[in-house]
Amino acid sequence: MEKLTKTTISQLKNFVDKTVTIDGWVYNKRVSGKIWFLLLRDGTGLAQCVIVKSEVDSENFELKNILSQESSVSITGTVRKDDRSVGGFEIGVQSILVHQIADEYPISPKEHGTDFLMNNRHLWMRSRKQNAILKIRHHVIKACRDFFDSNDFVLMDSPILTANAVEGTSDLFEVGYFNRSAFLTQSGQLYGEAGAMAFKKIYCFGPTFRAEKSKTRRHLTEFWMVEPEIAYCDLDENMTWAEKFVEYIVSHCIENCKAELDILERDISKLEKIKTPFPRITYDEAVKILEKKGVDFQYGSDFGGTDETLISEEYDCPVMIHRWPAEIKAFYMKRDKQNENLALGVDMLAPEGYGEIIGGGQREDEHDILVERINEHKLPIDVFGWYLDLRKYGSVPHSGFGLGIERAVTWISGIRHIRQTIPFPRTLTRLEP
Repeated sequence: MEKLTKTTISQLKNFVDKTVTIDGWVYNKRVSGKIWFLLLRDGTGLAQCVIVKSEVDSENFELKNILSQESSVSITGTVRKDDRSVGGFEIGVQSILVHQIADEYPISPKEHGTDFLMNNRHLWMRSRKQNAILKIRHHVIKACRDFFDSNDFVLMDSPILTANAVEGTSDLFEVGYFNRSAFLTQSGQLYGEAGAMAFKKIYCFGPTFRAEKSKTRRHLTEFWMVEPEIAYCDLDENMTWAEKFVEYIVSHCIENCKAELDILERDISKLEKIKTPFPRITYDEAVKILEKKGVDFQYGSDFGGTDETLISEEYDCPVMIHRWPAEIKAFYMKRDKQNENLALGVDMLAPEGYGEIIGGGQREDEHDILVERINEHKLPIDVFGWYLDLRKYGSVPHSGFGLGIERAVTWISGIRHIRQTIPFPRTLTRLEP
């Protein structure tokens, strides 16, 4: 008697003409007389299962009348190569073990509104496209870790609860912390700077929170960031790390997410153009692009979503904008020695109108100047005592950046809205599911 092997749909290619068992859920079914077809999903892919009346017992054959979408089953059968079937293989069913008959599934093939789908996000992510997006997210995160791990960066976990702001005080989530207030972190950067002084090259990776009242397709109130910080590193070297990093992520996804990108109908030829070196332009040069396009832009302002799109239209790959007006950048940004009005910051804009995916720059490494900046921004200097210490004990030029995972996934996937790139999005109006 042949020993049954339990496997997954993604591994069917290794079991042609063998009998296997796959645990999964009913994605769809189609009945045609003495034969019916069950489309099975198991989290690794889809497979067509063929149930022939003469090849199974009557109880199994009659399941055609009661198996509903998302019913949980274990299918045992023989794997056959079939180029016409989804995934290129099908299973000739010998038996079906039913674990649960699902209630009527609320998400049907018809069009549903966004609010309905988001209310049912816990179910919607089972669908083929949502599943593909979240698998691409998995690979983006894996690529981030692989890149830094292979370049001798040390992972350093930064705290979620902090006493101080990073980007400013207007968009913080304040929480009670015993007899004082604390804030949900906006970034791990300040702690990353401490790590860089200990290990030279580190990266933080974790959730960050912004209480911005933004209702755009590019914003979430809770999102994930990966943030490298590098000692003995100036702005130019920082930009080189950033472009190599993004090129690596895109290349990894092209190689490892072919099926998912195909499901999303992503134009991979556009991703294949993402090769270093990326163009580098100054803020002033970016403003000239907008003026050339007839935009009435106020010099000294930050770029809005439309501005970013117009700038990025000039390039096939990400563009890095550096040397920004200091008044619109954070207190910790080092100033340009050639022009004290400019901060040594850099934003990377993705092509195709996807906007900023990286923000970073060189940090102010002189103690007294940093004290001045904190006071200028009217921040409580007492909570920055430990941060100022870093400028007293072996301060060096250092730089870093942060990449928003969800924005990177949105761009690589070629989708319109960031809310689909995280399992359970948090926005201005959504706190569940």
